[in-house]
Amino acid sequence: MTNESSSENMLLHALADGELDAATAVSVEARIAADPALAAEYARIIAVKARTKALGKPAVSEDFASRISAIGMPQKPTSSRAAIWSFDHPSWRALAASVVMTAFLASGGTYLVTSSGNDTSVEDAIANGHHRSLLATSPIDVVSSDKHTVKPWFDRKLGLSPPTVDLSADGFPLVGGRVEVVSGAPLPSLVYRRRQHLISVVAQPLKNGTAQNQAPVAKTVDGYNMVEWTGEGFTYWAVSDLDTVELREFVDDFRKQ
Repeated sequence: MTNESSSENMLLHALADGELDAATAVSVEARIAADPALAAEYARIIAVKARTKALGKPAVSEDFASRISAIGMPQKPTSSRAAIWSFDHPSWRALAASVVMTAFLASGGTYLVTSSGNDTSVEDAIANGHHRSLLATSPIDVVSSDKHTVKPWFDRKLGLSPPTVDLSADGFPLVGGRVEVVSGAPLPSLVYRRRQHLISVVAQPLKNGTAQNQAPVAKTVDGYNMVEWTGEGFTYWAVSDLDTVELREFVDDFRKQ
């Protein structure tokens, strides 16, 4: 593995663990979105973290604990010049458990298994992405109020694009778009504006069996208002610090188009 690829791998793990600052996280996510190989590796890291977390703590058998205890307990000295054993002995059961865990970690993927951080929901990831965009130098990757510019840009970047509607007449002008990485998958995010507030609209293609049209559901995630709905072959999440009434108004106008 080259130094460059090793550094990239460490950044991917740090992103998965939520250990990067906002600016670095946005930069890494942009690289993931532009590089299918990095996106695939990041998706693998997220999947391994989830599987590892589900494994639980390995159990230690009584027989194994006894054998570890027998190996580790100091023997009485037989020499006439016997040494004095004055140290405190650790818990051999705890030692046995640590040996089992060490063997488990050494079986492969040690770096992945030992990484910290909690798995986040899709809603959390989207709210975090919106928050990072507000902290970044620019909250958008492509700047344009023209849907005929934004939609082709997504097509070139991701091979897909959600319906991109012009809501300027309703007081919600389109300002551009960016690529958002959610659960390891790069997704299109349209960005609209309402006065000084930005609205991120993340779109995920519907999976087979998912209801094609579901009514909007409002919620609050990490301090941001969010509305989720499905339609036109996508699940949508609109997230903003805009108040609930105006965000719902935006969603209604978006769905009418």
